[in-house]
Amino acid sequence: MAKTTYTPEEQAILRKIFFRSHRCFMMFSMAKMEANCFTMCMQPVIESLYPDDREEQRRSYLRHQAFFNTHTSPFTFIAGLTYAMEKERKAGKVDEATIDNVKAALMGPTAGMFDSFWFNAVRVISAGIAIGLCSQGNFLGTILFVLLYGVTQSVAKWYLLQAGYNLGTSFIDTVFNSGLVNVLTKCASVVGLTMVGAMTANMVSVPLNWVINTTGKEGGEVVVSDIINSIFPGLLGVVLLFVLVRLIKKGYRPTQLIAGIFALALVGALLGIF
Repeated sequence: MAKTTYTPEEQAILRKIFFRSHRCFMMFSMAKMEANCFTMCMQPVIESLYPDDREEQRRSYLRHQAFFNTHTSPFTFIAGLTYAMEKERKAGKVDEATIDNVKAALMGPTAGMFDSFWFNAVRVISAGIAIGLCSQGNFLGTILFVLLYGVTQSVAKWYLLQAGYNLGTSFIDTVFNSGLVNVLTKCASVVGLTMVGAMTANMVSVPLNWVINTTGKEGGEVVVSDIINSIFPGLLGVVLLFVLVRLIKKGYRPTQLIAGIFALALVGALLGIF
């Protein structure tokens, strides 16, 4: 790594980020996923950079409240990278859009890689060893599972946090000095928007069951969802997304929107639309 030594302040902030990241699922919400924990991890960073600027602190907290979700291990890598970028933003080298786009671009790929590694490999192997011991009445099976699957993730979080911070500082300096910062911003924006589009297609769906009975000599049925999907697959999900974004910008809270969707879905189901 390009940077191996830290100032006392950096050490303190990195430790705070590390310990706070373990509360990831204690602060989890379906509206913003891990955004609350990420904001809490960024609190010592923001307060260190803007100790007397309450307005800038407020703006930074709101910015990090954007939707965020990844595996708990690379969570710290992105947090460390964001810490480095926030410092560069204070120095005028990076703007807010770059930070937000890099976060959005990384959370999808890191989630896919680390979910597969920890859930499908480490967890299965650890459970296999632990179950073998527990089936013999050996209580060490439980402890071994916690060590192999739980503690190893915590160790990985610490090293990934440092890797993200070191990489962020050196990489951003290199990009800025070479004049490629605009290219980085544009690429991050493209990848970020692509990830948002992919998440929309996978996570937002409108199960329309509306069928129109036609009259005539032969009669028949027209499935409305088939017609819409033949024109633009997933159009209703995209429309719903933009409507919700528009309402959020107007000041509606996510809990209000969730209640509204639930009520609309209930009425639509009673009418046979959904």
